[in-house]
Amino acid sequence: MKKLPGFERGMGIGGWLTNYKRFQVLPPERRLCLTIGDMEHFASYITESDVQYIKSLGMDHVRLGFDQIVLEEAPYVYREETLGHIDRFIDWCKKHGLNIVLNLHKAIGNYCDIDEGATLLDDEELQNRFCALWVMLEERYASEPEIAFELLNEVVNVDPEKWNRLADRTIAALRARSKTRKLIVGSTCWGSPHKLKHLRIYDDEHIIYTFHMYTPFEFTHQRGVLQPDPLYYNRKMPYPGDIEYYRDYQRVVYDNPSAYAEYTQMDIQCLRDFLQPAIEFAQKHPDHTLWCGEFGTIRHADIRWRENWMRDVITILQENEIPYCVWNYLSTPNDGNRFSLVDDDNRKILSENMAKIIKGDL
Repeated sequence: MKKLPGFERGMGIGGWLTNYKRFQVLPPERRLCLTIGDMEHFASYITESDVQYIKSLGMDHVRLGFDQIVLEEAPYVYREETLGHIDRFIDWCKKHGLNIVLNLHKAIGNYCDIDEGATLLDDEELQNRFCALWVMLEERYASEPEIAFELLNEVVNVDPEKWNRLADRTIAALRARSKTRKLIVGSTCWGSPHKLKHLRIYDDEHIIYTFHMYTPFEFTHQRGVLQPDPLYYNRKMPYPGDIEYYRDYQRVVYDNPSAYAEYTQMDIQCLRDFLQPAIEFAQKHPDHTLWCGEFGTIRHADIRWRENWMRDVITILQENEIPYCVWNYLSTPNDGNRFSLVDDDNRKILSENMAKIIKGDL
């Protein structure tokens, strides 16, 4: 597989310009509005000290997630204040030797927590705004060619060809302005490895393909409050663990334990099986780059289980020379799925073992 120098080990940053609050609890007429509290949060949440600390953990890049409504004040009108925060963040990263992925984490029409009434992949005007946003960012950062653009985080479970068409259009608009910008395109079904095979493959060495890894969901999202299944089941899930924990989850939630019928233990071999479609994609396309852009475990899971799972996932990625970016650095209390790896108050890694693992010292 083609190497990706400078993007081997990364840290995702959520909780700042995305996932800083959950909009689904708000009445519909308030979900696309920003408040003074939001703007104060953007101005203070991430500082240069955070960037410096991420670098000290052995990371070589950061993946900065942002929401469309954080940058877009109105259709085709952009917030200079929040763009200024990104400008300063870029300066900090350059100062401390970190490469940058700018990731459109939630586009209007492709939110996981807002039902906008119109979907991005079925609405021409939303697609026009999507493309215009990326063109604006390309023009703004034309003198920063090292920044990678990740077009869209976790495309929902739709016909992959619809996403291919929008990706085609967006890539064409960006290539008209830059031939060498690194562009990252992810699979559908929330970045699932098994959907990679449906992505359009471009004759373009600067296009990177990406997927996410949260399997087994019962473990990574255990007792989470945003998804009905782990909320309903409400049980601590170990890793590695006796397979009966996972079969019981299937019985209680889906009345179907067959998903894990062939396993005797939930361990690294099970994760290898889950990641096999990504491994096969990398083998099939050796002249292209595949990057695991997001994976992690919910904050309140036992730290030893989190370490075990993270070690196994990174082991498999390293075995197959797949670069990666862990999720995530810090989460706000308003984020119902807190995946943060550092303490809220002192902003230090939650365990020394975890620090070694995410660095790749397994």
